[in-house]
Order: sequence, then structure tokens, then C-alpha cells
Amino acid sequence: MTTDSLVGGVGPEKLLTPVLSDTWDAQRPWSLETYRSHDGYQGLAAALRMPPDDVIALVKEAGLRGRGGAGFPTGMKWQFIPQGDGKPHYLVVNADESEPGTCKDIPLLFANPHALIEGMVIASYAIRCNHAFIYLRGEVVPVLRRLHAAVADAYAAGLLGKDIQGSGFDLDITVHAGAGAYICGEETALLDSLEGRRGQPRLRPPFPAIAGLYACPTVVNNVESIASVPAILHRGKEWFRSMGSEKSPGFTLYSLSGHVTNPGQYEAPLGITLRQLLEMSGGVREGHRLKFWTPGGSSTPMFTDEHLDVPLDYEGVGAAGSMLGTKALQVFDETTCVVRAVTRWTEFYAHESCGKCTPCREGTYWLVQLMRRIEAGEGTQSDLDKLLDIADNIFGKSFCALGDGAASPITSSLQYFRDEYEQHIAQRGCPFDPAASTVWAGRQPGINGTAAHQPAQEKGVLA
Repeated sequence: MTTDSLVGGVGPEKLLTPVLSDTWDAQRPWSLETYRSHDGYQGLAAALRMPPDDVIALVKEAGLRGRGGAGFPTGMKWQFIPQGDGKPHYLVVNADESEPGTCKDIPLLFANPHALIEGMVIASYAIRCNHAFIYLRGEVVPVLRRLHAAVADAYAAGLLGKDIQGSGFDLDITVHAGAGAYICGEETALLDSLEGRRGQPRLRPPFPAIAGLYACPTVVNNVESIASVPAILHRGKEWFRSMGSEKSPGFTLYSLSGHVTNPGQYEAPLGITLRQLLEMSGGVREGHRLKFWTPGGSSTPMFTDEHLDVPLDYEGVGAAGSMLGTKALQVFDETTCVVRAVTRWTEFYAHESCGKCTPCREGTYWLVQLMRRIEAGEGTQSDLDKLLDIADNIFGKSFCALGDGAASPITSSLQYFRDEYEQHIAQRGCPFDPAASTVWAGRQPGINGTAAHQPAQEKGVLA
């Protein structure tokens, strides 16, 4: 894989803010030498000259919000760690990227692992942590190897280990490969997995900041959240706040995939719109139009072409009825069967449910049964009400957010495309069947001949 495959199509420079992706097209961007030639570890030098509490205050004042989905203020999360409690403190980086459509952390780690390592040293210094962990999705073996090599290089350069850069601060980093469970993306399930137990969400309170890893105060942050910290320390909070919106400042990686001309990673200020991103990426594939899209992965309520100008920040997307989530923008054109796409997503959530709580364990199972029945043309009108009723019994009532993620595609697709569900019922089959539908007239062969029956595929990131 070349770094060219990591970056999306070329767009107007004024709309892009390459910070994390700035070195992706450089020679050997993952190397310590390349990272240092682009001001790498300057943020760490600045942090080590400051008291730890001042580092926390700076990140908090910069307004950095978690890039893993919830958007919780990063500096505030660090501030929750009690000081002077006599317990070890831990930093855990959540690199268990599993959300369908999300593909930002893995290419970031593959092309620029030292941004994460530098951010981890800064964060650990701020919260008085001497042992940090990276919990990586185990299937991405090339990234695992690259992370191990980058950590070894950082140790050799005196950027990890004892007395980092003569500061008297010690830090060890452990890279841990998970076993590929979606539920371990939930922070408390991740901690259980890291401790050697089955990955299942914990009852809260206590929250990880009080009793996290090994029952000690723990900060759990997303890869992109921590990797964004060094630039803030190096360039200042005013620079960071000059991008994005007032309540959602800064830059971020948008994962654009599906039926677009140039899918890929687009690093831009928070608040950019899908219309602008599509202009940069060459638009929806030639000869087709946008039908629906997800603003933050399949677990967020879907949008339609009516939402092209919604600002892609936490407040804007929330006000429009969805969540920014992981900024996984999956684009689907008019050839896509909404019922088929939602069925596939629902099957994923049912498969990945840990089974700990009844609403999610039982609810996702029955959602799949109903969705399959409707998709096959065997459903009834009452099944649509049953879908909404089951989704309501899951949403907000399950042990963690997986249940909410399973319910959201159901409720939002029925909100915007109920007529398509009714067509499946009335016509006793899928109106997008290539053997019977005019939607497919004149369509050129390709994508196995049945692309409309499949959710849009992520392209190029780790091809």
C-alpha cells in the first residue's frame, strides 16, 4: 500500500487543513526522521516545560473534543483523574476501530504512528501516568507491526522509557492486539478485554476516571483525539480555535466512502458540509445521484440529500437529528436498496452484541428476523410498527450504545424511506431486483452485478 491510497482526491486547498495527514505523501512518513522533519516532538518539548496541570488547562481551553464518537471535551476528561490518590494512573488509547464505514484511525496509525506516540507522552505527563496502552484491532497486522517498530524507535531515541528528554518523567507504552470484537470499542468493555476478561460493558458508576484499568484512575481516548494534541501544544490554542466552529473547534479526518468518485480521508475543519466534501471528491459517481448517507457511521441516524448543507460538527449534526460520531460519511446513490442496506447493518449489530443485556440481545435478534422477512417480500404492514416498537425498547435501555446504534438505522430509514419498505411488502419483493426493476435499466456490469443489494464498500484505505 502506498500513501497515495490513504488520501482522498485533491480539493480546494482552502477547505483542507492537513495536520495529521500532512506527512502522508512524504517519503517513509511513518519513520521517526520524517516525523521530526515536520516539527515532530516539538509539542512534547513544549509540554515538558510546563506543569502538568497547565497542559491539561491548555488542551481544555483549546476546545479539543473526543474524536471517537461522543465528542466529550478531552481536557475535561483528563481533569477528572484524581491527583494525590496514591494509585497508578493509566492512559488507554482506543484503536479498536470497528464501526462500519469508519476508516480514519487505521490509516493514521499506518502512515503517522509517531503523532499518536507523542500525544500519548504528553497526555500521560499531564495526568501523571507512567504506563500507557494502545488497544489495537487485531486484524490489522501491518499496522500492529508498524506500531511496534515506532514504539521501539521512540524508546531508542529517549522519547519513551526512563527520564524522557531529561525531564525526570518516565513512561512505558504497551501495544495490545484485540481479538476483533466490535463491543470492545466501548471503553469499559475494552478495559475488561485488556485485563484478560471477556469484553463486556461495565456498570457505571464508577467511571473509568475513578476505577478503570486494574481499578485505578484511567483515561480512555480515541487515536485521533490523542494524535491531535501535539499540534495544539506546538502551535497554540488560538491556532487550533481558528479552525472549525465555536463549540467544535479544530480539524478532523472525514472518512468518505461509498458511491463517490474519489473516496478517502479528507482532513478539514469541523463544520464543513457534505456538499463541500463531495465537490472536493468529484461528487457522487458519474450518472447517479445521492439517495442517503451516514454522517458518523452506520450507528448514526441516516441523512438524505436534504441534509447536504448541514454543518458537520457536533452541534450542527445533532440539531439535524443525527450524530457526528466517527465522521464516517458513507454515501449511497439511487441504485441502493435502503431495506437491504439496513438489513445488513442490523445483522452486523446482532452478531456483535455481547449478549449481556436483554434489550440488545433479544431486540437485535428480532430486528434481524423482521428485516429479513420484509426484504424477502414476506412482510406485512404490521411488521413496520413492530420494528419501531422493538427499536424503542432498545434505544436508551441497553447497557451500552451498541443497542442505540442498532436502533438508529431502523428508525431513521423508516422516517425517510417508509414508502420503500411498503413497496417491499406490496410488491412481495425488492423493487431494486435487477431482474424486474427499471432502476437497473442500462446499468453497466460491475461490482458483482448486484451492487444495489450491498452497503457501500470502503475503498482504498487498506487495499
